[in-house]
Amino acid sequence: MPETEQLFTETSQYLKPEDITQLRNAYSFGQGAHSGQFRKSGEPYISHPVAVARILSKLHLDAPTLTAALLHDVVEDTAISKAEISERFGEPVAELVDGVSKLTKIEFQTQEEAQAENFRKMLLAMARDVRVILIKLADRLHNMQTLDVMLPAKQRRIARETLEIYAPIAHRLGLNNIYQELQELGFRYSYPLRYRVLQKATKAARGNRREVVGKILDAINLKLKEAGLDADVTGREKHLFSIYMKMVEKRLSFSEVLDIYGFRVIVKDIPSCYVALGTLHSLYKPIPGKFKDYIAIPKTNGYQSLHSTLLGPFGIPIEIQIRTASMHRIAENGVASHWLYKSSDGDFNDLRLKTSQWLQSLLETLSDSTDSMEFLEHLKIDLFPGDVFVFTPQGKILSLPRGSTAVDFAYAVHSDVGNCCVAVKINSENAPLRTKLKSGDRVEIVTAPYAKPNPAWLSYVATGRARSHIRHFLKTIQYDESVKLGERMLNQALLSFNMNPDTITETQWEKLVRDSGVKSKEELLADMALGKQLPAVVAKRLASPAESISPAQKAGPITILGTEGITVQFAKCCRPIPGDAIIGVIKKDSGLIIHTHDCGNVTSNQKNPENYLDVTWGKDITRTFEAAIKVTTANKQGVLARIAAEIAKAESNIDDIAMESEDDFMHMRFTLQVNNRHHLARVMRSLRHLREVAKISRTKG
Repeated sequence: MPETEQLFTETSQYLKPEDITQLRNAYSFGQGAHSGQFRKSGEPYISHPVAVARILSKLHLDAPTLTAALLHDVVEDTAISKAEISERFGEPVAELVDGVSKLTKIEFQTQEEAQAENFRKMLLAMARDVRVILIKLADRLHNMQTLDVMLPAKQRRIARETLEIYAPIAHRLGLNNIYQELQELGFRYSYPLRYRVLQKATKAARGNRREVVGKILDAINLKLKEAGLDADVTGREKHLFSIYMKMVEKRLSFSEVLDIYGFRVIVKDIPSCYVALGTLHSLYKPIPGKFKDYIAIPKTNGYQSLHSTLLGPFGIPIEIQIRTASMHRIAENGVASHWLYKSSDGDFNDLRLKTSQWLQSLLETLSDSTDSMEFLEHLKIDLFPGDVFVFTPQGKILSLPRGSTAVDFAYAVHSDVGNCCVAVKINSENAPLRTKLKSGDRVEIVTAPYAKPNPAWLSYVATGRARSHIRHFLKTIQYDESVKLGERMLNQALLSFNMNPDTITETQWEKLVRDSGVKSKEELLADMALGKQLPAVVAKRLASPAESISPAQKAGPITILGTEGITVQFAKCCRPIPGDAIIGVIKKDSGLIIHTHDCGNVTSNQKNPENYLDVTWGKDITRTFEAAIKVTTANKQGVLARIAAEIAKAESNIDDIAMESEDDFMHMRFTLQVNNRHHLARVMRSLRHLREVAKISRTKG
């Protein structure tokens, strides 16, 4: 029977006659649109959409989805428009087709950027309607099944993309069969030689051990029957990719990995799962630390089962999965179970809720990430399954990727909690925010109303959600602060040219914005603060009929308040603090950097005077600054403790300390937090009073 007729026969088992008529119309329409087009294999192109629709029909997806599957390449590869599809087959079908179509009409700098934007568009459509990704996954699966005709380099690129993006998405949605087949095919084309060697070795080993597997299967069936359990027991062959990954990750030999046999036990209800577990533990001894209860705490994709590894006959490890029939359907078909099995079962409703929450999280990440490559980076981080289960103070369980920190937890609770977190209690004890969480931890986040995300968090957060929110917040704050600082810098430059900033007309600004190639006046001001445009150059370009001002109104220095945020940086080479004579240096892409007047980096490099700005400290600065001191002391017991106590008495904190000994002396270098020069002088005076201190000085750099 031709594949097209097989599709109509299979779908007629669960769709209405009018739905089948729509599918036939879609097939005819697609066949006409793709007329004269052929696949690399030489088959008519329409064979591909039909194969995609057949993959989806096995999940009993609805008529609009199957119609869209038959038409999914029409907009991309033919002259047919989305409007025509909408007119003939309805708006829902047109939206699905548009969601799957690639962005072929936009010019991109690189293949990677184009691919990232394709994923961005596809996932945005998916967040509105999950059926988009189901069509895309079926499309990718058939392309992988027919990848033989491609050149090896293209095979590897497509296979790598499949392993990095599509297979994890299928896993995240619980589509186990599609997930495993994508992994196997991705492995086959990414590492063809390794695949063939492993395939040959596995085939030989399974033939030799078939008798042992049969004996174990008989023993399990008999034991469960004796316990009065009606169970369906099957043996599972481990997939080549999972064998390969276990060999790589745990550095095992092939024989060590293959010694793990898999068996699946399906029973009628949840109590029977635990009874079956106890029964099998009495048959074979469980291996300590190898039990997981995914029934009580399901995975994020809705997966539920009891997992246990037992020591079987001849010392062979046996993997057991125990679940109900309902859990098995979700394990195999995930989010597609909604269409495959119409049910009001709580398991299905819970799965739909979790999927909806994940899609909502995707939408938030999309809206926060203005850059497609950045979004793809966040997506890859979040696609790998969560391994750590932690508790909120109210007892709610959150699943996070392995390696997640307290900051990741805060953003998982809510973006506002993450943005305002200042401290954390783990199991009722204070801990650093960078602490990595372990399963079972009870985590309580402490927030403050005026707290802000710290850029340093980006160095240790593990989830894409946290990374996306932090970057978005910092970019927004940086932009607002940059606009304000850029305006102050430009005003100073204009005054130095005897120009009154208030007399610059809108026409002048519009011309300047147009000539500078930026979108707005605000963007130009922000660029000045970030060092991308020089205020002196911009001021010269604004020179026009601007009104002259009297010498009394000449430019004064820019006031540094210490609250400018990340748009103003304090140089590490000289560590300026309030009270020091300072100068501002504009550095490209870094913005305004404050140095002391006598800093060697400033005095030795003043070739471009337009890069330097007059700056001065503001009054009543309340923040603290870093200052470094070197203390030489007698090398005696307890000296460090006494110095630390004196620093604390002077109301300063120690950020860092380094020590080295030399004969009878100890050289200590402290990085302190101080308010200003007077505060630093007070700290140094208090240390000079100590009998053991031989010498003390402020150091820079």
